[in-house]
Amino acid sequence: MEKLEKFREFIRDSGLKSTRQRDEIASWFFCHRGHVSAEQIYREVKEVMPGIGFSTVYRTMKLLVEAALVAERHFGDGEALYENLSVHHDHCICTGCGEIIEFENQQIEQLQDSVADRFGFLLRSHRMELYGLCSACRPKAG
Repeated sequence: MEKLEKFREFIRDSGLKSTRQRDEIASWFFCHRGHVSAEQIYREVKEVMPGIGFSTVYRTMKLLVEAALVAERHFGDGEALYENLSVHHDHCICTGCGEIIEFENQQIEQLQDSVADRFGFLLRSHRMELYGLCSACRPKAG
């Protein structure tokens, strides 16, 4: 089942109304990659639906998170950023310019599983965020 249909089903099951605005926000989001703020989503969707309000975007994104279709991330002290849920990945975050690089590394995954096993811990999920300077910001730092 495609994500938009899963979202509509979640809305129905939650006793909420399916609206054109919610569908437009979800459709826009599901077509984009990366990490975006509610403000960025609002600016983009407003181009197509001029009457939409920021609070509608914010509430819709919260519903998408509740529906387990979208992840809400907080990197450092920054605002909430949203990303489509897909294959597990981790993040490198530049403290200079804010660039976010996604990566996958099977060795890291295996090491985390090994650590969890060693402590008798049943691992359900994890999040790895590495903070530092990207290759463009490193020379500026001196």
